[in-house]
Amino acid sequence: MKITHLFEQGIFVVTSEVGPIKGAVSRDKTIHPTCAKEAMFLQHHVHAVNVTDNQSAVMRLGSLAASVLLKEKGIEPIYQLTCRDRNRIALQSDLLTAFSLGIDNVLLLTGDHIQLGDHKEAKPVFDLDSVQLLHMAMGLRNGYDITGHPIENPPDMAYGAVVNPNFEPIDLQLIKMRKKVDAGAEFFQTQAVYDEAVFDRFIDKASAMGCPIQLGVVVLKSPQMGEYMNANVSGITVPKSWIDEIGSVDKADRKKKAAEMTARLIRKLKGRVQGVHIMPLGWTDVVPDILAQAEIEVQRLAVAA
Repeated sequence: MKITHLFEQGIFVVTSEVGPIKGAVSRDKTIHPTCAKEAMFLQHHVHAVNVTDNQSAVMRLGSLAASVLLKEKGIEPIYQLTCRDRNRIALQSDLLTAFSLGIDNVLLLTGDHIQLGDHKEAKPVFDLDSVQLLHMAMGLRNGYDITGHPIENPPDMAYGAVVNPNFEPIDLQLIKMRKKVDAGAEFFQTQAVYDEAVFDRFIDKASAMGCPIQLGVVVLKSPQMGEYMNANVSGITVPKSWIDEIGSVDKADRKKKAAEMTARLIRKLKGRVQGVHIMPLGWTDVVPDILAQAEIEVQRLAVAA
């Protein structure tokens, strides 16, 4: 099911995220990898689950394989595809393969830089950027590859993109967002938001572009995590107030406090967006609590695939 159908029906779209394992999936079908266990839990609380593509440039099981695995288990995946590791031939081939294997939703991204990951000697590709990748994906939908050659059975999937409300200067990020809309983006998920005031300066101009936007929230698990993100994650700032608040409770109480803090932000901002994307970073069990405290009920809709 394309999640664009949900946006079109005015449904507040709730998604979450899992990362494939660093290893292969057992051929024993009774053994489920961690990402599948997390997704099977999440499916009862969200509309779809993002499957990351070697997130933070750490080598893992491929996003496409993991997405198909989840699809076979009745879980709606959003297949993430990045420019970092593939040239235009491989990107097009993977999109054709994804559609052929039943994938309906794709999030197209640039990809985290190699230097963040565990294979620092690897050569980054970046043959295309994320805007060009969207153009190429829409070309495939229209029946042509990037060189203009016709293809058989054009893939018809929903294509999403990412936008960063924290970027300085914000006008440059809005220009890039407009380019993505013009290239064919059908929905957006934001990078992690922690600061309501920062989001305010972004959302009015972004909403005017007429494309559904999901608020992206990363669950803050500890003060050390906040400090690490401020020092090492470009484009994301965790306010001192957040770091102090999560650090004000004992470790045993941090899940509860993290859910409370995340829900409070969502509750304040949910009226200005068309959905929320919750990135729990392994704390999948807090997602139901976050949604309950944010007063969000996941609405189901029977739509044609």
